[in-house]
Amino acid sequence: MTTPVTILRGATVFTAAGGDPFQGSVVVAGDRIADVLTGPSAPSRPGRVIDLHGATLLPGLIDAHVHAAAVRADIQDQHRDLFDSELAVLTARSLTEMLDRGFTTVRDAGGADAGYRRLIERGDLAGPRLLVSGRPLTQTGGHGDSRRATESHDFAACPRAQGMTHAVADGPDAVRHAAREELRRGADQIKVMAGGGVMSPTDRLESVQYSLAELSAAVGAAAASGTYVLAHAYTPEAIEVCVAAGVRSIEHGNLLNEPVARLMAQAGTFLVPTLVTYEKLYEQGEELGIPRANLDKLGAIIDAGVNSLRIARGAGVKIGSGSDLLGPMRVHQGREIALQAQALGAAGAIVAATRTNAELLGIDAETGTIEPGKAADLIAVDGDPLADPGLLADPGRLRLVMRVGRTHIDRTG
Repeated sequence: MTTPVTILRGATVFTAAGGDPFQGSVVVAGDRIADVLTGPSAPSRPGRVIDLHGATLLPGLIDAHVHAAAVRADIQDQHRDLFDSELAVLTARSLTEMLDRGFTTVRDAGGADAGYRRLIERGDLAGPRLLVSGRPLTQTGGHGDSRRATESHDFAACPRAQGMTHAVADGPDAVRHAAREELRRGADQIKVMAGGGVMSPTDRLESVQYSLAELSAAVGAAAASGTYVLAHAYTPEAIEVCVAAGVRSIEHGNLLNEPVARLMAQAGTFLVPTLVTYEKLYEQGEELGIPRANLDKLGAIIDAGVNSLRIARGAGVKIGSGSDLLGPMRVHQGREIALQAQALGAAGAIVAATRTNAELLGIDAETGTIEPGKAADLIAVDGDPLADPGLLADPGRLRLVMRVGRTHIDRTG
């Protein structure tokens, strides 16, 4: 059987593998990139030819921090209002919409289970390549403990099958068991809550959560299964404990300082900023029903995010890219790249959302750059996002979205 060939010609190609953009063509054979050619002429070989003059061809975008199951902005109450069946359908829809926005790979940082990954892999659900974290691990009263101060029920006594669920575990043995349970249930990696957060009801943003022994237990359980731990953390104190424990990526990190950034660089720990979620929570949170007490926590971190990127970049930290958007705010997923460009430049922010994220996720041999042999995860954007990264925030600018050689969006005709 002949392998189908598609020739994408005439675009400005930014491979994200190093080097400047160039006018050229990319040849896709089946689900792989077969060739990358410079120059205005298409290769003389049979196949379907797609003209992309005026567009920029990029690797498919990767979002290293999504919550597909956060179907509403107020994640504290969505499980009180929606049936599991509603949550499942809305979660699936949110994944398809991420692919619509040009994100061909996403790492779910808590909420989605392995069933969504299987649906996508089988072709039963249109969506990005998906890596799931299952239920994040949280200490009692930590960022993932959604009980209000007035509630005293056992967190595990009324578990939900869908939505933003968490596993409460205290002490190294319980944390190790909880991590192993998530791995048994198909998690690709383990998420831990190592510090306070905006959306939790009873913890302080600056609190340090989980001890070195507890975090090390999670890291050890993950490593024994050939995977890693990502950690929610804002403050230098929380980040330092995570680095010491061997956590692979720090999520958010808005209050990062220079000494801890140097520790991260020395350890090879990644930083995954999520600037856009704070911008949109500040702009839209109240009208979307997020309690005022939660929004008040934003003050300490919203203005610090870009500065943390500058500190991390100066120290040599590997910087990835995440969005962390909730509910209807997810339409702004692509804006994260423009926000990061303030500190990294447009090319640097695109590389963070492609090559660096692929390295973080351990899939850089498969995707993240435009190179022969890699999966044909490609997007074509009308205009020049290297001059205006804000273009990536507008799904209407996408002329082509291809994931593993399969065309999801084609507006080239």
